[in-house]
Amino acid sequence: MSLFRSSGALLPVIVFAVAISGAGEKSPGKRLTFDQIFRNAPPHLTNPLPAVTGWADDEHYLQRRRGEGPPGGPEDIVDALTGKTAPYRDVSRYAHLFPEGMEPGRPVATDVSGREYLYDKGGVYYLLDTARGTLRQLTPAAAERKNPTFSPAGDFIACTERNDLYTIRVADGAVTRLTHDGSDVVYNGWASWVYYEEILGRPSRYRAFWWSPDGTRIAFFRFDDSPVPVYPLYPSAGVSPSPEMTRYPRAGDPNPLVRVGIVSVSGGPVVWAGFDEHADVYFGTPTWRPDGGSLWVQWMNRAQDTLRIVAVDPRSGSVNTVYEESQKSWVEWLRPPLFTKDGFILRTDREGWTHLYLYDMEGRLKTSLTSGHWNVGDIQAVDESSSRVFFTAQKEASTRTDLYSVNLDGTGLRRLTFGSWTHTVSVSPHGRYFVTTYSSASDPPRVSLVAGDGRTVRQIGDGKGEAFGEHELGKTELFSIRTNDGYDLPAVWTLPPGFDSTAKYPVLISVYGGPNSPSVADGWRGIAGEWLAGEGLIQMSVDHRGSGHFGKEGVALMRGNLGKWEMNDYCEAVKWLRRRPFVDSARICITGGSYGGYVTCLALTRGADYFSHGVAMYSVTDWRLYDSHYVERYMGTPAENPEGYRDACVMTYAPKYHGTLRIVHGTMDDNVHMQNSLQLIDTLEVLGRHFEFMAYPLERHGWGGAKAVHLRNETYRFYYTYLLRKEFPERLFEGAPLAGRRQR
Repeated sequence: MSLFRSSGALLPVIVFAVAISGAGEKSPGKRLTFDQIFRNAPPHLTNPLPAVTGWADDEHYLQRRRGEGPPGGPEDIVDALTGKTAPYRDVSRYAHLFPEGMEPGRPVATDVSGREYLYDKGGVYYLLDTARGTLRQLTPAAAERKNPTFSPAGDFIACTERNDLYTIRVADGAVTRLTHDGSDVVYNGWASWVYYEEILGRPSRYRAFWWSPDGTRIAFFRFDDSPVPVYPLYPSAGVSPSPEMTRYPRAGDPNPLVRVGIVSVSGGPVVWAGFDEHADVYFGTPTWRPDGGSLWVQWMNRAQDTLRIVAVDPRSGSVNTVYEESQKSWVEWLRPPLFTKDGFILRTDREGWTHLYLYDMEGRLKTSLTSGHWNVGDIQAVDESSSRVFFTAQKEASTRTDLYSVNLDGTGLRRLTFGSWTHTVSVSPHGRYFVTTYSSASDPPRVSLVAGDGRTVRQIGDGKGEAFGEHELGKTELFSIRTNDGYDLPAVWTLPPGFDSTAKYPVLISVYGGPNSPSVADGWRGIAGEWLAGEGLIQMSVDHRGSGHFGKEGVALMRGNLGKWEMNDYCEAVKWLRRRPFVDSARICITGGSYGGYVTCLALTRGADYFSHGVAMYSVTDWRLYDSHYVERYMGTPAENPEGYRDACVMTYAPKYHGTLRIVHGTMDDNVHMQNSLQLIDTLEVLGRHFEFMAYPLERHGWGGAKAVHLRNETYRFYYTYLLRKEFPERLFEGAPLAGRRQR
């Protein structure tokens, strides 16, 4: 599910132990006030940190100007060694050129050089040329131009309009239509819903076309959604609203038919890749070879146990398999191959843990770059002059991320980050420097510039404010919970400030719980949870054996039986809690959204003997109702695995339900349809059980604004009523904004 899934995978060694005895021995400091937590009022515990957005070259990083604009706003270029700053691509000085209603800081596209900026005003494209200092209208109005993307040289812009692919010549605004059969069910360069959600990803914004390196060709996917069933969403506004019809393939349903095309920037016949256009398969995000000689496309069968990288000739469409892997459980989409001068690097979990492998250009394995019972995260950079690749991994401890380098022959593995911290890094193009933002569960983040050999050059930000030591916070600890069959489940909790081991406390367990989606990490979690901690609530997260901490070996246990190991391990955690004398076993609440909502519903039914309360948001309740690509990866189709689907269904366990469950859903959720919650509601009503339900009209899969504040307040009201057994402080929360993890 791109049910807000996390991408990291972690390792099972936990290095922290629970230390209860001294939790209340520290002399009490000041408690945080409501306004400090929710309104960012002084005194501030933490300082704002520099927002490093990337690198201009190996010696200069980019930093968003503090307090100015949204992401993508004004930036400075910073000399890494000296710290000297200067404005970078600052378009605010051209504000006088813009008509009313257009903001220089909000372009819809930027060319690679940073010289040209594209703006959309009411369907009309305007081009700002910073080299000439001019703003000109590039095109007449068009209602549905989407995803404008500059060519590598900046001389053309590709976009889609009414489900066809177009180019716009920057020199004179000439528009060329490249495809001609776009319709309500045929999309050229615009993704079908299941591809947007599960394969290309939400950051694609439905874009399904890719420029060749020389800018002479565009590769694109053509989708035919006509076989895909239609699912209606019913808006509630107005008197007679029309339903919104979505092509949504559920488990076992027909998928869209997909073709891979390549077309010249100036138009002409489309070269279609030589795949069977009627085959029931998937295609992943393609990658052009650096020389443009072929397009590398990931191919996956419907059963999702075999993946290939196939090279497509852009002139003839002929195909040649470069790489293939199969797994008994399932295969995951690969990150794009990272090309070197004589080969390419792949990141795969085919041997049970995620590692890096170097191949020659014909797909022959040259060497394994990494190995062992730990997982590689992302490749950050390659320096071919020193034959080193830089990558993140969770090698030292499952709850921490570090930066490493290794030689391209597989020797010389080296940790470059430092200390017992979780590091988030931004590496220069060839690894000369990197910027790391690092923290622990109990220490706010700091930012340092580090040389590529691991020497710290200078600290460039410290998140710990002067008032930090003056306040008594809840004690946050990492630890592990051993299951009966020997798994050490990573866990983290925050105890109330002034913790009293002789008192009885309620517990709130927050989960996501999806396959390969860990929640527990040794990183700063902010102060948003301090209010409930101060009110006397223990807040906890714990990860199960399939969360990624135990590699693909652990995740693969979820094959065919979603819900089984999640519930087993979360119930093991509650058993552990019940052995703590300060835990009130009658007040153990679980909460989560999306997959976490599914787990919450399951906890109050299948695991009802362990959990007393739950808040489940936009939850899957029956995997037959979710999309084909996500569900079938783990469960197969309903026809292949009827018992597995039955055992994974929340309604199967509804007769066991007791306690108090609040069900929350947006009525226009196009990802997890509200039908999931309604079927559970219907079942509980027939059984005559008490529960709570809150609908958010017109909202989709998660929401912001006033309704997000409303959801926060009502959820806190639930915690006060059932867990804290106190009156909800209505007046405090009126008008209070959301407190995020980065709240100061």
